[in-house]
Amino acid sequence: MELRRAPFEIALDGTSLGSLSRNGTFEAPIEPGPHTLQVRAGRYTSRAQTFDLGDGDAVNFRCNGARLWPMYLASFAVPSLALMLKRA
Repeated sequence: MELRRAPFEIALDGTSLGSLSRNGTFEAPIEPGPHTLQVRAGRYTSRAQTFDLGDGDAVNFRCNGARLWPMYLASFAVPSLALMLKRA
């Protein structure tokens, strides 16, 4: 339930990049090179996703909440199971 009302915090390389409302989109300029992306909502986090960004490149990710009840219930013990972050 916490995931439905809280804005999502976007963290790039461990630093907050901004926030995102549910069903929203977010764009930000990022320097070329290796990066780690993570999304957080309250105590819930996605697993960190690493990617390399080339000069002039763009990268897209999608974030979803746990879709299956067993995964949702397991996220109470392991918060990184609550949000799924995938490269689009």
